[in-house]
Amino acid sequence: MSEGDSPTTGTAGATGSARLDTTVAHNARVWNYWIGGKDHYPVDQRVGDQVAGMFPVIREVARADREFLGRAVRFLAAERGMRQFLDIGTGLPTVDNTHEIAQRIAPESRIVYVDNDPIVLVHARSLLTGSPEGVTGYIDADVREPDVIVRQAAEILDLDRPVAVMMLGILNFVPDTDEARDIVRRIMAAVPSGSHLVLTHPTQDAEAGGEGNIAAMEFWNTHATPPITARGRAGIAAFLDGLEPVEPGLVPCSRWRAGPDTAVVPQYGAVAVKP
Repeated sequence: MSEGDSPTTGTAGATGSARLDTTVAHNARVWNYWIGGKDHYPVDQRVGDQVAGMFPVIREVARADREFLGRAVRFLAAERGMRQFLDIGTGLPTVDNTHEIAQRIAPESRIVYVDNDPIVLVHARSLLTGSPEGVTGYIDADVREPDVIVRQAAEILDLDRPVAVMMLGILNFVPDTDEARDIVRRIMAAVPSGSHLVLTHPTQDAEAGGEGNIAAMEFWNTHATPPITARGRAGIAAFLDGLEPVEPGLVPCSRWRAGPDTAVVPQYGAVAVKP
């Protein structure tokens, strides 16, 4: 595979369309609605409005998560010299996706997106438009298939060199905490020292303002898919076991390397390096 190729494992097309269900709200589309995108359906807007009515801060959470991604990728590319990114749970493409930020700093960067949402699959081609010097690829796989992800990512990334593993708002869709921790361990075991884990995760912790999230999550799990699980700070911190958190550690994602007056949101974020 030559530099500048846009390889794809699992391409956009009929398969994604065949799996697309527009009668039930789906996380990627509702999230797209909350951050001002256009790739959603009436059912997503209805459920999104209902959840936002119960938990108004959710729109701020969505924006804060997106802004955290930008800060984290810029930090990794500019300050840590990362040139490979594995973005698991990509979501729908908007403005300033991982590859756009990384390749703006280092055009030779290689980025692999992973998602199994059919509407993301339909939009995969727009995700694959990167710099001519770099490589941008897409894998159609579930986060619960870490071995599949690693095997297919190795066709695009050099796993003997450090990789930034992005897991933003994805482990909350793995309800079993032991399984979620095992997924992180297996993926991080496949990348070398100097690799980084970037994650965000929702919480119902009162100190992060998450207590109002309880009823909204219950509504979501009844009316939308996939079901979501919140975790406390200690449970989220366990995903970083064996890694060294980058300052300021595990904090509300809106506060990670942001201004001190930034509002707190009930979504933790962290960047950690594999020693």
